[in-house]
Amino acid sequence: MLGRLVRPALQRCAAARHISTTLLPEDIELLRTTCWDFAEQELKPIAGQIDKEHKYPREQVKMMGELGLMGMVAPEELGGAGMGYLAYAVAMEEISRGCATAGVILSVNNSLYLGPLLSDGNQAQLEKWVSPFLDGEHVGCFCLSEPGNGSDAGAASTTATLRDSGHYELNGAKAWITNGYESEAAVVFATTDKSLKHKGISAFVVPKPHEGISLGKKEDKLGIKGSSTCVINFDNCIIDQENLLGKSGDGFKIAMKTLDAGRIGVAGQALGIAQASLECAVAYAQQRQAFGAPISRMQTIQNKLADMECKIWSARLVNWHAAKLKDDGHNFTKEAAMAKLIASEAATYCAHQAIQVLGGMGYVSDMPAERHYRDARITEIYEGTSEIQRLVIAGNLLKEMIQ
Repeated sequence: MLGRLVRPALQRCAAARHISTTLLPEDIELLRTTCWDFAEQELKPIAGQIDKEHKYPREQVKMMGELGLMGMVAPEELGGAGMGYLAYAVAMEEISRGCATAGVILSVNNSLYLGPLLSDGNQAQLEKWVSPFLDGEHVGCFCLSEPGNGSDAGAASTTATLRDSGHYELNGAKAWITNGYESEAAVVFATTDKSLKHKGISAFVVPKPHEGISLGKKEDKLGIKGSSTCVINFDNCIIDQENLLGKSGDGFKIAMKTLDAGRIGVAGQALGIAQASLECAVAYAQQRQAFGAPISRMQTIQNKLADMECKIWSARLVNWHAAKLKDDGHNFTKEAAMAKLIASEAATYCAHQAIQVLGGMGYVSDMPAERHYRDARITEIYEGTSEIQRLVIAGNLLKEMIQ
């Protein structure tokens, strides 16, 4: 009952933020408004159901494709939106504010699947593997992690052996693959020359389903439940030599470049979860009465809200900066890692504080705070843990200081 009473206040809170002005360019502000409206009308009403039923939001993904969101950075000549990473960062935040599952589907297709194809694919590959994956009907996935390598992306035990026939044979397993069941193509990283270690890793684009590919069970996850996560097994999987992405041995470089850009998207997802947590906390604090007044008048509650707002805007501005650096062709590795680190930690913090503001109501599924808390946690893990981000930041900082 209390959850239903708070919803109008939550809508007012979101609307107040929606009409606030920003320093974004006019076209990106228009995009932000479009994504905000879509999240309010199509995503927020079903986010709880998606979570509870572990349901892939197929119709909503198609709608995102119709809006041009599933291929935001793909050029217009291939059928994409032709927008940059600042636009992508903004869209990721607004979509994830409505539904974190929709956010990760958007992120994987744009950053992890399309990203390496757009940067290293030849014209034939772009036409075959990019253009059909922009409308939301078809999505791709990214196969880098393995059951035993974790953060050590260079330790790929999956192999790709070039046979006399001119075909590659893939053998091995890839773990924690987002959209594993829904995807119809995969960018796969496999070792082509073990003696060269990480320089012997190559990248391939592989159709799904395909002979020699099998899927493991869907993982029962803490959050982001509407997108499947599974192991993908390759057992004597034969693919054409034309499926090689870039040159043989370029795989590790392609993977690291892809993850750099992908961290901007994950930061946007984390910011969306953080913003949703703050809006939930503000709405409840304005509605909930204690000691004869709304709890929003209590200094201890105001301190929590203020800290949440500061963390969100700090991370948001760093993410926009990282995205702008990428759009302008500058090195952005350190800034993307910074954005991903502080945005993901802000998401966890804000989700935690929202539950504290809501008290017992924050611990039950009648309110979205507990879902935000569960969804936030993965943003500190995938596309590089917080520990890895700190290594990336420090490594780049030391190089800068030496220069």
